[in-house]
Amino acid sequence: MKKYSLLTKKEPEKKLRTFFKKRAGRARSGRITVWHRGGGAKRLYRIVDFGQEKIGIKAKVVAFEYDPFRTAFLMLLEYPDGERRYQIAPQELKIGDEIICQEKAEIKPGNRMRLKNIPVGTMVYNVELESGKGGKLIRGAGTGAKILAHEAGFTHLEMPSKEIRKVSQECFSSIGQVSHPEKKFEKIGKAGRRRLKGWRPTVRGTAMNPCDHPHGGGEGKTPIGLKHPKTPWGKPAFGVKTRKRKWTERYIIQRRK
Repeated sequence: MKKYSLLTKKEPEKKLRTFFKKRAGRARSGRITVWHRGGGAKRLYRIVDFGQEKIGIKAKVVAFEYDPFRTAFLMLLEYPDGERRYQIAPQELKIGDEIICQEKAEIKPGNRMRLKNIPVGTMVYNVELESGKGGKLIRGAGTGAKILAHEAGFTHLEMPSKEIRKVSQECFSSIGQVSHPEKKFEKIGKAGRRRLKGWRPTVRGTAMNPCDHPHGGGEGKTPIGLKHPKTPWGKPAFGVKTRKRKWTERYIIQRRK
């Protein structure tokens, strides 16, 4: 397919792969915490460098690879000492290009530097929330945050959701936008492919019995019979805010629209 033409035809790096035991949506207690998960094709996790352990050393892009655990593509970097690492690949980067992570660098895709040294209007990705903890924000395919302002030790970022939030200027971020923007147009096409991705069938509440779901029971296509939709445990559903207060909420300037 055209969207995968960027990828290099090579086997993934053996030293940068590891195996995760499948839990099928279950927590350590064994209870299902994420429903409709299970099965799926076998896959190995790629160890990705989200931080900046090699500061001031240039790395060469030697390959672009698919990652079964994320929507973005990965780039394989090779350092002068021969060490190789995976990082999230940005758009507009080519094999043979060199990138660097340091306090202040050239404004070009893939370079990583502190937010205070990046000009207003630049697009960034893989942004840290706490300095030195590695990138936590803007890692999905095709995403990017826009730098709006620098003020009082903080950088104002416009997130992909149009939420505006403050992040410490000492945090690192990478220049550019994440690769594989065509992901949002992808059509799964058939149920079998969805099963290979580890998704199991979803049963409607109205198709269940009254003992299994608040919407269950009745003859034929019966309405739910309640003022508002409910979850299987009787809590309000659809349109109810479920976001809990987090320590990062005080840094939100404007909520997403």
